[in-house]
Amino acid sequence: MSQGLPYRIYSFWGLLPLWMLCASSANKCVVRREVADCSHLRLTQVPADLPANITVLNLTHNQLRKLPPANFTRYSQLIILDGGFNSISKLESELCQKLPLLKVLNLQHNELSQLSDKTFVYCVNLTELHLTSNSIQKIKSNPFKNLKNLIKLDLAHNGLSSTKLGTELQLENLQELSLSNNKIHALRREELDFLGNSSLKKLELSSNQIKEFSSGCFHAIGKLSGLFLNNIQLGSSLTEKLCLELSNTSIQSLSLSNTQLYRTSNMTFFGLKETNLTMLDLSHNSLNKIANDSFAWLPHLEYLTLENNNIEHLSSRSFYGLLNVRYLNLKRSFTKQSTSLASLPKIDDFSFQWLKYLEHLNMEDNNFPGIKNNMFTGLIRLKYLSLSSSFTSLPTLTNETFLSLANSPLLILNLTRNKISKIESGAFSWLGHLEVLDLGLNEIGQELTGQEWRGLGNIVEIYLSYNKYLQLTSNSFALVPSLQQLMLRRVACKNVDISPSPFCSLRNLTILDLSNNNIANINEDMLEGLDKLEILDLQHNNLARLWKHANPGGPVHFLKGLSHLHVLNLESNGFDEIPQGAFKDLSELKSIDLGLNNLNILPPSLFDSQTSLKSLKLEKNLITSVEKNVFGPPFKNLTNLDMRFNPFDCTCESIAWFVNWINGTHANISGLPDDYLCNTPPQYHGLSVTFFDTSACKDSAPFELLFVINTSTLLFFIFIVLLVHFEGWRISFYWNVSVHRILGFKEIDRQPEQFEYAAYVIHAHKDRDWVWQHFSPMEEKDQSLKFCLEERDFEAGALELEAIVNSIKRSRKTIFVITQHLLKDPLCKRFKVHHAVQQAVEQNLDSIILIFLEEIPDYKLNHALCLRRGMFKSRCILNWPVQKERISAFHHKLQVALGSRNSVY
Repeated sequence: MSQGLPYRIYSFWGLLPLWMLCASSANKCVVRREVADCSHLRLTQVPADLPANITVLNLTHNQLRKLPPANFTRYSQLIILDGGFNSISKLESELCQKLPLLKVLNLQHNELSQLSDKTFVYCVNLTELHLTSNSIQKIKSNPFKNLKNLIKLDLAHNGLSSTKLGTELQLENLQELSLSNNKIHALRREELDFLGNSSLKKLELSSNQIKEFSSGCFHAIGKLSGLFLNNIQLGSSLTEKLCLELSNTSIQSLSLSNTQLYRTSNMTFFGLKETNLTMLDLSHNSLNKIANDSFAWLPHLEYLTLENNNIEHLSSRSFYGLLNVRYLNLKRSFTKQSTSLASLPKIDDFSFQWLKYLEHLNMEDNNFPGIKNNMFTGLIRLKYLSLSSSFTSLPTLTNETFLSLANSPLLILNLTRNKISKIESGAFSWLGHLEVLDLGLNEIGQELTGQEWRGLGNIVEIYLSYNKYLQLTSNSFALVPSLQQLMLRRVACKNVDISPSPFCSLRNLTILDLSNNNIANINEDMLEGLDKLEILDLQHNNLARLWKHANPGGPVHFLKGLSHLHVLNLESNGFDEIPQGAFKDLSELKSIDLGLNNLNILPPSLFDSQTSLKSLKLEKNLITSVEKNVFGPPFKNLTNLDMRFNPFDCTCESIAWFVNWINGTHANISGLPDDYLCNTPPQYHGLSVTFFDTSACKDSAPFELLFVINTSTLLFFIFIVLLVHFEGWRISFYWNVSVHRILGFKEIDRQPEQFEYAAYVIHAHKDRDWVWQHFSPMEEKDQSLKFCLEERDFEAGALELEAIVNSIKRSRKTIFVITQHLLKDPLCKRFKVHHAVQQAVEQNLDSIILIFLEEIPDYKLNHALCLRRGMFKSRCILNWPVQKERISAFHHKLQVALGSRNSVY
């Protein structure tokens, strides 16, 4: 806000919203749109420089002595004028003339003492007039005569001794008239005649000293529907007189709280029999006795309040006649204390049998000895029953405790604070319609077998929090699959890690509270199948070990499968590690609370699935760094963040991104800036993170990019070098084959293969005897096989190199007999092998067969002949067998290789 003006929020009867502020330099009033707040400024006169179009003006808590009409000429659009809490002693009639649109005028807590006929003569549009706490002692003539649209008139806390506010009929639209806290001693007909045409919904006469109700006093009022006479010493006799005076009126609501009505008789409310009374308040009366048939005259009553009394005995006819009561409040109505059970308040059997339409029964904070077999018999429409802190002793709930409610369609039962220690099997079997069962704040200590809930087929919520201890079994909730909310906070919960899980049958569960139980072990499948779970409370347990990487078996992912979870509370569990993917299934999560743990480094992408997150709490951890790769996704839509009291490392790498996000976000950040302090480095220690200068961090951006590019280039170069070193031969071989295919080194119209020899055999000179010994027999056995052997088939006198070339061309295959001698033979190394391989590549042929007579490593083969086993198909690589019995198999493999196609495409 500019010009150093204070931030103010003003609300008038709930009509005004919070303010976006602007200011007037002269009077420091706060103005928002058409509303001006000039309260608490010690003003002695009305400001003259406010916007002319304002409709609401607040002048409360100043030092004004009058409201001069001339000062309001500028503000003719005013609808609401609040001049309360000043020292105004006189009101001029021209005020409303200057404010023709005024509807609400509040002058409470001023010094007005007299009202003349002209005071409100021009206030014809006024709907509310508040004159509370002035010094008005008497109304002369008819000051309210022209207020034909007035709905509410408040004259409480004045010195009025009479209800007479006029001498003729007026205020025909008045609905609320407050005359409480005055000095009225009697209600007389002639003093209420001015309300003859009104339809009062509320006549407030509380806290007066009324001792007399004259005949016909209430009949003078047109249609009185609500009368409030609280805090008046009426007693039994005057109450009976009051009811007689209300006979045959339009009264519907009657409040007699704290009227010293200590007991009722069967005639107390006799005068109301000819009325349609629907609401009766008898609270705070120390009422100790209700005679039989006391309410027999109130057949239309729907709401009866007997709160804060001291009823000693409720008989079977105490509520006789209340056939239509829907709400009965008996809170703190039976409060007598006694060490003897016989002296405690009593409720006879069938005491509620007449309340056939009762739906809501509140019996909290009483002192009953117990529940009788027929205490609630007859409540055939009861839906809500609260028995919180109502019994002196109710240690065990048996299958007969609620027998009297067997015919009641009870939906909600509150049994908190009753020192219940045990629930027997079938205790609630009579309550088949029950939806909410509250057993919290008791002393229950037992194993839950599941039979405790037998018969609760429609149960939706069970509240068991704050009990002694509960030991779970796999069947603890097997009989209540309809359950949606289960509260087990602070019950020393045991066996939650058993298998099958105690919660496995609760497929409809949406809320589960297991907090404050010191749970240390959780089975990975504990929450399996809870697909509808939306809220999970696990705070204040001891789950740290489960997410440690050193945990036997690794981290326990106990949150898996909770795809609809909205709220997750893991506060105060001692976590110092969170495994990657702990929240990966929680895509609908709206709130995570990880506060008060020992978290420091969070894994990157931990919150990547939480793009819908609205609230994140990480206060009081050991977090030093808030980086984008961790917090970027969840911070996108965040509305509330709490990371207070963490030891932030105020460096570019740690919080630069966080500080920039703070400066640009509209999220609510709790405790900013006071609770977000730097711990390191020394120059920022103790300062708010908002003081961290991020401008220096921006210069490193180009260098970071250059570093990434250079590193990537270097790694790529090293990869290429290693690839060429170890696999260059393979690349070269396949490159040659591919080039020859692409450039067309093949016969387009290939002729049928016609060769003179099946194979040309290349061998070292020292291996000629082996070749002759094994290849000649193969020719003799198979006449179709003919090998080209140099010693036998070369023409006499032909040049050796020319003969080798021609022989290779005339052979379908080329066989290399690989030995150590071949690797050292100069002619084989330099000419024979090279020529055979070159021809195979040029013609796209798969025509080479390798026969290894010895174990030759691949690197020696490559070094000597530039060949590798990987260049040939497996069927073309043969090893001479050591065992003689395998020679026939070798011959078969050789024949297969010789018979294979030469084409490689």
